[in-house]
Amino acid sequence: MVRRKKVEFYSSAAPLSMCAVAADASDSSVKLHTSGPTGQNAFTGYGEGYVLVNGVRHATSVIVLADRVLHWDARGVEHLGPEHFTGLAALGVEVVLLGTGARLRFPQPRLTRALLQAGVGLEVMDTRAACRTYNILAAEERRVAAALLFD
Repeated sequence: MVRRKKVEFYSSAAPLSMCAVAADASDSSVKLHTSGPTGQNAFTGYGEGYVLVNGVRHATSVIVLADRVLHWDARGVEHLGPEHFTGLAALGVEVVLLGTGARLRFPQPRLTRALLQAGVGLEVMDTRAACRTYNILAAEERRVAAALLFD
């Protein structure tokens, strides 16, 4: 039996729809669709150990901005250092969404000092939530980066 679930998200820019199609209860992949052309990067899907940005699969740590996708040399929350957050602070965004994998894990507060000093907000969440939140904020034309960790 195929389960289908459709959820509409509305922002000030354009509605976003999320369509999840699962073949069975063990399939946890999700496809995300914007309802109109945006000309910027968006998460179009995710699953166990990967994300899709504009249909391109990424299975290693990555930073996604409206205009570019960057490889990120971070391997997991426990391996983060101050230099990772210094790099994020230099991106010129107002908020960083830190996706920590399948479960929520917080970095040590001392590591994130560069973001605080640069006036950049930090929201920590699991990777799936970071993808959904990024799409909504990007559709509102907010200066946002999604920094996603894959162990």
